[in-house]
Amino acid sequence: MWARDNAAHALGIDLLAVGSNFATLQVIIAPQHRNSHTSCHRGVIITLADCAFAYAFNSGGEMAATQANFITHPAPGIHGDALTARAALVSRTGRTAILDVTVTSASSHPIALLRA
Repeated sequence: MWARDNAAHALGIDLLAVGSNFATLQVIIAPQHRNSHTSCHRGVIITLADCAFAYAFNSGGEMAATQANFITHPAPGIHGDALTARAALVSRTGRTAILDVTVTSASSHPIALLRA
């Protein structure tokens, strides 16, 4: 899955860990990630969180995608900061699952919280 993830590679997202129902990914905010307010574009943060979800959910080899998600952005991402997304399974029933993804800054402040 990682070898075919062109969007993650283009954004500079790194896969740090993946295992049974969890994944950890990271991106360092570079100039191409910034919006007109000079903070990290929320689309980059959402993509990082969504990639973490995808790797955690598909860690068993079965390919699936989200039906819906909800994301909250309590703080902006700042240029040069390393954002880390950690996804973990909350519940699974058949082909339906709920996962939580927490995106934090290098200082462990929450940047985004996603439930998918």
